[in-house]
Amino acid sequence: MRITLSNVTKGPTDSALPLTSLEFESGGVTLARAETERRPTVLGLIASGRMRPDAGTVTLDGRTDYAGLRRHIALVDALGVSEPAADVTVAEVVAEELMFAGRLGHRRAVGQALGELGLADRSRANMGDLAPASRIRLLTELAVRREDVRGIVLTSPDRHGGDPLDWWATAGALADRGYAVLVIAGDASAHAITVLTTLTTLTTLEADL
Repeated sequence: MRITLSNVTKGPTDSALPLTSLEFESGGVTLARAETERRPTVLGLIASGRMRPDAGTVTLDGRTDYAGLRRHIALVDALGVSEPAADVTVAEVVAEELMFAGRLGHRRAVGQALGELGLADRSRANMGDLAPASRIRLLTELAVRREDVRGIVLTSPDRHGGDPLDWWATAGALADRGYAVLVIAGDASAHAITVLTTLTTLTTLEADL
């Protein structure tokens, strides 16, 4: 599965989303830079088929298919759209997500899901108090349990603080499992990830030599 955004815009060029082109596909993770409060969410909505751009095209495997995008791409933790409320408990979020996935959200199922993610001791914690790395792992893992989800658009994980390399590792692990992953983050996080990627590449080259 390949999602391609070609020269998309939303609103005035200095407002919601300036001219943007990107691509993400099954088995890979793409990092998109987007600063300001609104742009990450707008880009996430467009990339997941939930908002249409004012200009440009969004295609799924070369075709315009917004229904297919909405069915196959989960929009995760988008500010003001799909983020859980800060005062909702972890257990309540898991129960709701399990129901979205067509599964029973009773206490035993919630406990099992949290146990599988190593978060059994955080069930009564508020989402706003969950460590950034745990939050992103929880929300992405719950999203991919939904039927037909084959890709993830993760928006502004850096707004929660923590080490950007943690959520980048989570995104990479999802890509290794075959999901198409798009992460939308700010310049500072993008710089840190670029440095890591460069160092990893250099280490690999030295090992090959």
